[in-house]
Amino acid sequence: MTGVERNDATAPAPGAVWLAGEASGDFLASLVLPQLKERMHGASQVGVGGPKMRAAGLTPWADSERLAVRGYVEVIKKLPGLLRFRREILARVLAERPRLFIGVDAPDFNLGVEVKLRSAGIKTVHFVSPSIWAWRAERIHKIRQAVDHMLLIFPFEEAIYRREGIPATYVGHPLAGIIPMHPDKDAARRILGLTVEGGPLIAVLPGSRVDEVSGCAPVFFEACERLVERTGGAARFVLPAVDETRRRQIDAVAAHWPHLAERLTIVTGNSHRVLESADGVMVASGTATLEAALYKKPMVVGYTMPGLSAMLMKKKGLIPYVSLPNILAGRPLVPELLHYFCTPDALAATLLDEMRPTRVAELTDIYEAMHDSLLRPTADLACNAIEHVLGDSL
Repeated sequence: MTGVERNDATAPAPGAVWLAGEASGDFLASLVLPQLKERMHGASQVGVGGPKMRAAGLTPWADSERLAVRGYVEVIKKLPGLLRFRREILARVLAERPRLFIGVDAPDFNLGVEVKLRSAGIKTVHFVSPSIWAWRAERIHKIRQAVDHMLLIFPFEEAIYRREGIPATYVGHPLAGIIPMHPDKDAARRILGLTVEGGPLIAVLPGSRVDEVSGCAPVFFEACERLVERTGGAARFVLPAVDETRRRQIDAVAAHWPHLAERLTIVTGNSHRVLESADGVMVASGTATLEAALYKKPMVVGYTMPGLSAMLMKKKGLIPYVSLPNILAGRPLVPELLHYFCTPDALAATLLDEMRPTRVAELTDIYEAMHDSLLRPTADLACNAIEHVLGDSL
């Protein structure tokens, strides 16, 4: 943050203030931000985001990494800093009076901001509904207070918001529009400079946040060792780091498995090419599970976190799944090994079973139908909804 006062009191108010809380939100916002800026005749798009939003035209106030935290216990530890950050954001938005505030995901942070801004007369749009259909259904009451319009990325959410009388628009999932229906594995390997001979290439995605890497990566790397053993030394691995900071963290963790060094390629960015290149995927729960499904890949979902956080989150859960492919399918389509069940042996054995040719063919048909259901002109639909909220031409 650079303070709560505008640098130039005579400068026009921003067209929109964006606030995205982590890598997935940074990506989603980056797909809509350029068209919104164009429709707003070049009005400034400012706020909190990551590298993709900055590349798309965001003038940053702060980096979205400041909001990247998982689990109840971890949030409690960082709560004073998060509350201070929220006060700073609120003060600056109220001082600059944009035409619109767009909260992208990060509901625990953004909904509180949106309630206060909306009560002060600033229009609010929230992009990506909280998972009220999965857990903490009571948040629908706060959503009603917080948002002038909710942008939905899953089709089944429309009925929920219609029933609650909250204006909402299904805009499709942006990933479905940029991931090819029929991926080209060989081309992706050429782009990444990967040479694979005689064995499977496994994409390893332990998460994009600090705590996810520290919690999931050690178990995933142990599972990689088991896969080497089970494939007679033929398995190779590729891992995408979201940025250089996370790559350094991953390098430090991977150093404890030096015998994997010649089998493991770590790249910065390029997570989509990594997924496209792979024969199978070992992935932490989150948006990456949907990306793997859209790339039509067999996968195993693994996730670890501190025991207290895991128990608290389990008590809040309303459905038995955590991965998006299973939630969309409404059944246990992909295996989920969570918390105490996320062990190296289980991850390795389960992934190899999912990579059987007959299973891959079955999954491909299912994933293609899922992909088609999520295809919509997202940026157009989102900007149309925003135009409606503002009540006039952008």
